[in-house]
Amino acid sequence: MISALASIVVLAASLVSAQTGQTTRYWDCCKPSCAWSAKAAVSAPVRTCDNNQNVLSSPDTKSGCDGGTAYTCANNQPWAVNDQLSYGFAAVKLSGGTESSWCCACYQLTFTSGPASGKQMIVQATNTGGDLGNNHFDLLMPGGGVGIFNGCTSQYGGWNGGAQYGGVSSRAECNNLPAAVRNGCYWRFDWFQNSDNPNVSFKQVACPSALTSISGCTRNDNGSQPQPTQPSGGGGGSTSTSTTSGTTPTQPGGGGSGTAPKYGQCGGIGWTGPTQCESGSTCTKSNDYYSQCL
Repeated sequence: MISALASIVVLAASLVSAQTGQTTRYWDCCKPSCAWSAKAAVSAPVRTCDNNQNVLSSPDTKSGCDGGTAYTCANNQPWAVNDQLSYGFAAVKLSGGTESSWCCACYQLTFTSGPASGKQMIVQATNTGGDLGNNHFDLLMPGGGVGIFNGCTSQYGGWNGGAQYGGVSSRAECNNLPAAVRNGCYWRFDWFQNSDNPNVSFKQVACPSALTSISGCTRNDNGSQPQPTQPSGGGGGSTSTSTTSGTTPTQPGGGGSGTAPKYGQCGGIGWTGPTQCESGSTCTKSNDYYSQCL
């Protein structure tokens, strides 16, 4: 009886620990690990791009960090859906799993420390890493530091992304990055409020189609995952899911009176809402599927 009770206590403790984790940040431009074939049961590996942002047709193209021509696509940068919710991508390592269980899975993070505490982010795992700790989300954001690899210099013909670890130190330094990835750098200082590796609570959820439309990768078990929950006070963001790659996202409703609110959507494929932003913000393209008021 004592042994059974002890086992229950250990199991309960492991379940609790699996729901909390840590974050860091990076943007190394390398081909993500989930872009290779046969990493997981998915619709297709994660898309990669060449140095002109053309999507590559073969998942076997060698990484730009290893002398090849496959890099992280610029549209993998994060964006704000509203004041309380953002979407993005991450390198992931979780307790009790393997790369085959992480690749292209989505997780809803709630930040529990730092200036972004209480805000939420839904990330899709496009990469993994042996240098990550357990329950670790390395958030993909331009200017977040290249870390141990640097494919950015070869992809963009030069790179001024700040410190190797940590990246740029101010919003103004985002202007030193290539124009294609500046919005994701601004995101760090605007929506993310320059939070420095905050802790999180997390849960696995079904991937929003806005993410799978970019990555091109949907897990075969995506439909069995719980739907994301809307953060309180957020509103306006779409968490519709997709079970096939390349599906046009279901878009959130309009901002009212023909004007989209700050951080609201103002354009993108399939968007039928307002394209004008409220005073003080400008409609800025994040990717083909999403433009927002910043």
